[in-house]
Amino acid sequence: MYKYIEKIFTFLYPIFRKWGLGSSSASYFSLLLNIIVLCVLAYVIYVIFRLILVTIMAVIAQKTKTKFDDLLVTNKTAKYIAHLIPLLFIYKSVPIILDRFEYWEGFFGKLVGIYIVILVLWIIRTIFNALRDYLKLKPRYSDKPIDSFIQVIMIVLWAVGITVIISKLFDIDQKELLTILGAVSAVIILIFRDTILGFVSSVQVSINDMVRIGDWITMDRFGADGDVIEINLATVKVRNFDNTTTTIPTYSLSSDSFQNWRGMLNSDGRRIKRHILIKTSSIRFLEEAELNDLKKIHLISDYIDTRKLEIDEYNTANKIDKSIAINGRNLTNLGLFRKYITEYLFNYPELNKDMLMLCRQLQSTSHGVPLEVYAFSHDKRFENYEYIMSDIFDHIIASVRYFDLEIFETATENEFPG
Repeated sequence: MYKYIEKIFTFLYPIFRKWGLGSSSASYFSLLLNIIVLCVLAYVIYVIFRLILVTIMAVIAQKTKTKFDDLLVTNKTAKYIAHLIPLLFIYKSVPIILDRFEYWEGFFGKLVGIYIVILVLWIIRTIFNALRDYLKLKPRYSDKPIDSFIQVIMIVLWAVGITVIISKLFDIDQKELLTILGAVSAVIILIFRDTILGFVSSVQVSINDMVRIGDWITMDRFGADGDVIEINLATVKVRNFDNTTTTIPTYSLSSDSFQNWRGMLNSDGRRIKRHILIKTSSIRFLEEAELNDLKKIHLISDYIDTRKLEIDEYNTANKIDKSIAINGRNLTNLGLFRKYITEYLFNYPELNKDMLMLCRQLQSTSHGVPLEVYAFSHDKRFENYEYIMSDIFDHIIASVRYFDLEIFETATENEFPG
């Protein structure tokens, strides 16, 4: 092929010399016409190969079942390959056309060579983009940080490409160039610090399965609270529930603390853990008449009968003086209310009865006694979960007064006597 190219671009100079032109004039005229011929031929080659490659790839994409070739068409891989063929033709032709112009031969040869390297990297990039899109269509890869791995590969390829470009541009041997780059590696590490940290973190995130695309994460430091929509080498993008987007450095996932709700979403229930504060001064023993009134509450009527019988038998057997309520065993309004809440939770249809469910008393505080509900709702969707939790506590707060208890509230100016 090289011989045919040489014949195309060398026959003009002898013709001009036969016509009586000087060596210099013949060289410039033949150069001008050769450049025109080169441009025309390169364009014709580009058009022909673009038509052939794009058509062939489109036909293959239509006839095959796989989506990968369709994605190659979408990413215009064939179009970029069609650019490469006339460039190779130009690269081979430049030394022949500029044979009598050594300086320009070296300059344009390097320029075309650099363009070819960049174009090859761009073609590889389109192939990797097609591969990324193809893998994301597969359920097993849809939540994997594929972008991070592709970016790492492309960084390595660009590093190799830049090395080749520099060696061509300055006529430096690639081994010598790598030696020089090794000497300035500290500066390179400083410049690409975030990229290197991101790469290491991406590997850790993937190997340890810390975060997947689609996970709901919470990271207070960055104000992130929503679903992960993208994981790449430098950043993790989170679409918050208020439809804003938070960008988190990838290395922060391995260096800082964050909360991943995937375990909850994959479990059988979403936890409800909330308490109310009962005024300490409203907690007391219950009298006989009050117990009889509370028996009307059907959820605890049997419990009151059973517990009252046990307590009376114990007090009688031990000859307890019940003229003072503190003596012996007694029922308190808080204890009975706690039992009522427990029974209410077990009868609430939206809670998972197979998971932990209780109403417990926490350590007393200066604001009163915390009474906490700990249970799990079947429905884990945010809006339904919030409705279930609110419905439960609406009932609990409204039920407090039936047990002669009070909920702690900070006093306002209007509550103080004036």
